[in-house]
Amino acid sequence: MRPLVGISCCQKPFGIFGTPNHAASDTYVRAVRGPVAGTPVLLPAAGEDLSAELLPHLDGLILTGSRSNVWPGHYEGPPHAEGTPEDLERDATTLPLIRAVIAHGVPLLAICRGMQELNVALGGSLDQRIQDLPGRMDHSTPSDQPIPRVRTGKAHAVRVEADGALAAVLTPEARRAGRLAVNSLHNQGVQRLAPRLAAEAWAPDGTVEAVRVDGAAAFALGVQWHPEYDWERDADSQAIFIAFGRACAAHRAARLGAPGLAQAAE
Repeated sequence: MRPLVGISCCQKPFGIFGTPNHAASDTYVRAVRGPVAGTPVLLPAAGEDLSAELLPHLDGLILTGSRSNVWPGHYEGPPHAEGTPEDLERDATTLPLIRAVIAHGVPLLAICRGMQELNVALGGSLDQRIQDLPGRMDHSTPSDQPIPRVRTGKAHAVRVEADGALAAVLTPEARRAGRLAVNSLHNQGVQRLAPRLAAEAWAPDGTVEAVRVDGAAAFALGVQWHPEYDWERDADSQAIFIAFGRACAAHRAARLGAPGLAQAAE
């Protein structure tokens, strides 16, 4: 059986009555079914800590991107500008789950908002609108670009730490270059890096674009861009998911007490 990979959901209004729904993009489901080689499990933004119920069953966790921002009260930041989307129910579910999966050695891949959640969950803080800061780039979605192009187009390059965890899973070409072209669809970004996180990649303006959890017992990586949008055509995006999937398979084998399978998954 394939490893069970949790995918964090958001609460979003749906239908003519704006009924709250729990939603995650199909791009994450397809990535889990594809290069991760897992079985996707959508985790509701229940507004409470579900880690005790989930941990015995999960072999990996993907923290998804979202239009909503992490509530600034979690990192003692100033209130968001009026109209900024928030999702307190998701925050209440994912922040304790992040700490739990790291503590129990469950593989973790944090994407965009997910990387911001990872930083906040471990004690870091966020800049809310990078584009408003002196000397910084606009990392948000360009309004004059068609949606497919925004998602898959490369907005800028990132410099990759040569001996880091991210470089270790990229293609040989990217490792030799020490650079990676990425898309960019975010407003928030790392301000103060959490004590347990180490930066793995940087945008030209210095924005932290990837992190690892120091001392984690399993794969624990965050990226600020969206590899789920282009893994079918981008070898480095696919490589990130493949490496995460191998870690999930190894965790499942170990969880079920099958050391031979765990070695095969590594």
